[in-house]
Amino acid sequence: MIDDESESDFAPDPKFAPDPKFAPGTDFDSEAAESAVTAGYLASDGEIEASLRPKSLDDFIGQPRVREQLALVLRGAKQRGGTPDHVLLSGPPGLGKTSMAMIIAGELGTALRLTSGPALERAGDLAAMLSNLVEGDVLFIDEIHRMARPAEEMLYLAMEDFRVDVVVGKGPGATSIPLDIAPFTLVGATTRSGALTGPLRDRFGFTGHMDFYEPDELQRILIRSARILGVHVEEDAATEIAGRSRGTPRIANRLLRRVRDYAEVKADGMVTRDIANAALEVYDVDVLGLDRLDRAVLAALIRSFNGGPVGVSTLAVAVGEESATVEEVCEPFLVRAGLIARTPRGRVATAAAWEHLGLVPPPDLVFGSIEVRAREQHPGLFDSL
Repeated sequence: MIDDESESDFAPDPKFAPDPKFAPGTDFDSEAAESAVTAGYLASDGEIEASLRPKSLDDFIGQPRVREQLALVLRGAKQRGGTPDHVLLSGPPGLGKTSMAMIIAGELGTALRLTSGPALERAGDLAAMLSNLVEGDVLFIDEIHRMARPAEEMLYLAMEDFRVDVVVGKGPGATSIPLDIAPFTLVGATTRSGALTGPLRDRFGFTGHMDFYEPDELQRILIRSARILGVHVEEDAATEIAGRSRGTPRIANRLLRRVRDYAEVKADGMVTRDIANAALEVYDVDVLGLDRLDRAVLAALIRSFNGGPVGVSTLAVAVGEESATVEEVCEPFLVRAGLIARTPRGRVATAAAWEHLGLVPPPDLVFGSIEVRAREQHPGLFDSL
């Protein structure tokens, strides 16, 4: 049971607290895992990130559509005096899914229990957690798509009927004992909604997809975070940091802390645009938000393979990294930024990638079997008149 008079309703159960090794972005033992612009959770984020989390939907910046929809779900449940439908939050890491789960519990005035999918290895682990919930509690499962299948199958019945069947014994003498649990709200977070099984996905009454943030939203987040941290940040400096944050608040807040360190050590502590530029240069974050490894991938693709196409495993060898690191850490942002393209024949550098490295793209860029003419002037409709 959860004591409402405890120091914090948001404290995770020590037994079921998310293991840092399961945090998104920490699967790779490489320099990429410690990059300032990785969206995954780093050990250095810790308590500071918790202090920067918004406490209510009104404080939450960005995601207007999800906030509006979620506010209706929560207020409707409060007016009826019942528990809201189970909530699934999907989207890339670092966009505020955990913060949103905490806000849901705060808006309902109930306790929040946190765990992660990989921590629920057996059905008994989930049964122990469910049996300790009180009515109205919010259970948050991060990376829910990585939950073990026995625990997932037990969760089906718990979500629908607020009941679990505990099997005692083995073989022909095994007995199933039904165990009623208190009505609760499950909040699941996933970075790969496609990896969820159909039966689990269908049991969520509300699904919200978290999108990347616009630069002006990140600027507002940075100004708010600077105020909490006691850092004076000029508006144009916040704009500069926001533009290099890859549309991700977690990265924006991390870069703000690194710029703050630089300003306190190398200057008077005030963060100006020049200070922000100098600090981000020290940490190898360029104007597009690329780090050293991102630029190494682009440089290898262009200088070693003439822009491609080249396979990801060959590209990984060229930069001295694992294929999974290049494919899952570097490539998503490079594709989203329009710097590389995936084709059936391999990865290809776009004209924007050549120009970002200060190089002139060739007149003919080939994307798989499609030849793209770059910088070639085509006659207009009325040119012959």
